[in-house]
Formats: sequence, structure tokens, C-alpha cells
Amino acid sequence: MTSDLRNRLLLLLVLPLCVLATIGVWLDYRSADEAAGQHDQRLLRLLPALSDSVLAPAIRDNDPPLLLLAPPLEDFLRQNAGFSGYSVRDPSGKLLLGDDWVHSAVPTTQAPEFHSMEYGGVTYRVAVQRGRTGAGEMVVALADGSDPRQQWAQQLLLRVLLPNLVLVAAAALAIHWAVRQAFKPLVDLAEAVEHRSPRDLSPIDEAASPSEVRPLVHSLNRLFALVNAQAEGQRRFVADAAHQLRTPLAGLQAQVEAWAMMAKAAAPQRQGPSGQDKKGPVSTDGRTQGAIVLGVDQIEKLRNATRRTSQLAHQLLALSRADARSLDAQQPQRVDLKDLCETLLETFLDPATGKGLDLGIEVQPVHVTGHGWLLRELLSNLVDNAIKYTPASGIVTIRCGMCQGKSGPPRVFLQVEDDGPGVPDAERTRVMQRFYRVPGTVGEGTGLGLAIADEIARVHRASLTLGSGAQGRGLMVTVVFPL
Repeated sequence: MTSDLRNRLLLLLVLPLCVLATIGVWLDYRSADEAAGQHDQRLLRLLPALSDSVLAPAIRDNDPPLLLLAPPLEDFLRQNAGFSGYSVRDPSGKLLLGDDWVHSAVPTTQAPEFHSMEYGGVTYRVAVQRGRTGAGEMVVALADGSDPRQQWAQQLLLRVLLPNLVLVAAAALAIHWAVRQAFKPLVDLAEAVEHRSPRDLSPIDEAASPSEVRPLVHSLNRLFALVNAQAEGQRRFVADAAHQLRTPLAGLQAQVEAWAMMAKAAAPQRQGPSGQDKKGPVSTDGRTQGAIVLGVDQIEKLRNATRRTSQLAHQLLALSRADARSLDAQQPQRVDLKDLCETLLETFLDPATGKGLDLGIEVQPVHVTGHGWLLRELLSNLVDNAIKYTPASGIVTIRCGMCQGKSGPPRVFLQVEDDGPGVPDAERTRVMQRFYRVPGTVGEGTGLGLAIADEIARVHRASLTLGSGAQGRGLMVTVVFPL
């Protein structure tokens, strides 16, 4: 839109210049035409003087008539030497006096006639008249090469069109530069809005915008404020709901865990070979034993459901806290990624060992600037996903260190790799969406782990990418931090 407006403004300014240049050419031609008319009148006044200069016929045959140039005619020829000429011919067109190149058709009347002719690279204006002289009826002609109309037509390109074209071109360049400079604040504003992150709803500085577009900037800021308020309300609702759910869910989970432990402890005693437990004999009726096993299964399902619900509430709370707008008041700190990886290894070592996975680390001492608790949440989600979806006897590796980018100095990275089923290439963009799981995925999950990790990476201005693991197997999630 800005480019179109600039071109339209440039066109509207250049077109009047072209019209003015055309008018200038026309006025120049009119001026030359008026001057040429005056020259024609001058030649017309000199023709009788040329006729009067022929005083008498030739004394002998083959001799020219007697000629004595009148003073006005003599002054004209002297002032325009090299660009003027005259001729005196008899009615048959034979040259008697003057220049042979000054010729024309013999007039049939005594009215003066005018025409143009080329001679020696010069365009001449020639006036011809047939009339009485001292030697009888003659045809006199007077040529003038200083006619401005003839010079204008001859030098039209060099003296008229070319200067006007240069002037229009120079004016167009000057206008283009001026319009570009005038529109630069508007272009900068458009680029700033275009390159904004969808999560950046901070107001635009109205004072730095041109006064003509400040109403538009004010409206944009008002829209940003409304959207920000709506998003903040949704974020606060999710955070409050997740926070309120954590306490009762934690109590429920603790109670269910206790029931599960009691049920597991009670089931073997009632099914002992002696038919007795520590408190006395019990019935070994098959229906009773089936009810006990069924109760254990139901409690186990309830425990798994409460675990998933607690994890979902925790992830929702982490997702709301990872919002960039909620971190403005928190100062970033220096985070030791090597220490973070070692801490997460200790945290997830028991779940990985219980599933039969080989959980290891490959770390270098590197640091980044950010929020430690958020980076811990990021890595926790990545490691938890790897352990959850990697089959038994698989390998999960946590890495951190320096990697060489495509251009520029090395950059800090954080990486989790597994040899599980991985994520197909066509699904790698969609798994970043909240609550999305790849169709056919086996195992429990909410579809929030990668979404939370990606959100935290964005907060730290890092890039999170998904790739294949070693030998094209599994999934490798890499987070590369800015310089």
C-alpha cells in the first residue's frame, strides 16, 4: 500500500512537470513563430529596395543589368554575411544578378511569396516577388538564414526537447528522493508492525510517527491494548484455574496412592497358600478374590487418572507462566546449563531405570542468560516426553554445549535425543500446537510438552527444532540460544 501511494504521488507530481514542459515547448515555438513573422515582414520591406537597385538594362548583350544596392539592402547583406543572399532573374528564370543558389519557381502574379530551402547545411527563408525594375520586369529573391523559426525547427532536439527532458528527469529523481524520505517514517512503521511477533502487543510510540498517521497509530495501540487485555484475562484464568486445581488434585492423588498401596499390600495376604493372613483366617471364595483383584485394578486406574490430571494442571500453570508478558518484571539471570542437565538427570533417573531405559548426558560447561525455573521446565518436558515415548531398552541422551551455526560464531545449544518412534516430518510443525498428539501415538500424554518447550524457547529468543535421532531413528529436539 505504501509503495503504491508513493508511486501515485510521484506520478501526480511528474505529470504536471511534463505538461509544463510541453507548454514551454509550445510557447517557445510561438515565440519563434512571432520572430519569424517579423523576419518575413523585414524581407517583404526589402524586396522593393532590391527591385529599385536594378537601375538599367545591360548595355551590351550577355552583360548583366546595371545594379546599385540600396543602403537598407546593403546593410542587411553586410549584417548577415554568410547567412543571406539575393538573386535577380528574368521572367524565364535565367539568373542575371546575385547568387545562383537563391532560386524558386517564377511567380505567376506580382504578389510576394515565401518558402524555405536548404543550402550549405543552413535553412533559409526566401522571399520572391515579380515586378517592375529599371531594367524591365524581373523576378527578385532575397534569402535570410537567421530566421528563428527555421533554427528552432532545425535544433528542436538539441535546444528545446533535450533540455526539457533532462529537466523533467532531474525533477523526477529529486521528487522520488524527496517522497522516499518523506515516506520513510511510514515505511519504518509498516516494517515494525510487520516484523512484530504475534505475542508482542506493546504500544507503538506515537511521538515517533508522522502526525498524519498518528490517528492510525492511536487506533492500533487501542486495538493492541484490547487484545492484550483479553489475552491477559485468558492467561490469568488458566493460571488461576490450574493453581486452584493443584491443591485438591494433590490431596486426591495422595489419597489414591495410599489406597493403591493398601490394596496391593492386602491382595497377596488374602491370596496366600495357607488361606490365612496375619489377622486370622479368611475365605478363599473365588468371587471374593476376584472382587479384591477388581478393586486393585480400579484403584490403579484411578491413580493413573489423578496423575494425568495433576500433570495437566501443572503444565497449564507452566504454560501460563511462560507467557512473555508475565515475565517483564522478572530480571533474567545467568543459568548454568551443565548443572541444569545434571540435576534433571538425577530427577529422571529412577523413572528411566524403572522402564529399562539408558538415560545419560553429554555436557559441556556453558551458560545462558534467562530464567532458570523456565529453562528447567523446558528441559523437564523434553526429557519427560523422551522417557514416556521411548520403548524399553531404549536410549535417552541429554546434551548441552556449543555448536557452530551456518554463519557467525558458535552458539549455545540444549538437546534431548532418543531412539523411540520419533515424529514424522509432516507432523513436526503440528506437534508444537497445544493439545495436539500424533495420531496413533501409544502412551499417556496431553499434547502440551512440546508446546510449553517451544513457548519457553520463544521467551528466551531461542529456536526449537525437531529432527531425527542417530541413524534416522527416534527424535532429537534442539534448542539453540541467541548470541
